[in-house]
Amino acid sequence: MSDEVVAEMVANVWKVVVAMGDRVDDGDTLVILESMKMEIPVVTESAGTVAELRVAEGDVVQEGDVIAVIE
Repeated sequence: MSDEVVAEMVANVWKVVVAMGDRVDDGDTLVILESMKMEIPVVTESAGTVAELRVAEGDVVQEGDVIAVIE
């Protein structure tokens, strides 16, 4: 089973913390978004492996965009 991690707001991808294939635990930060000079960590709510990483540093994400898939 896979879980999609989505953006909760429009923001810039400031920093990507994980890479495809990395093992993550519940609560681990995947990327850090920047909006209105605030840094917003995007965390996973499930443990697993990063199967897909759909953003890169400098990208702009919209609310609901898939950032990563965890399997």
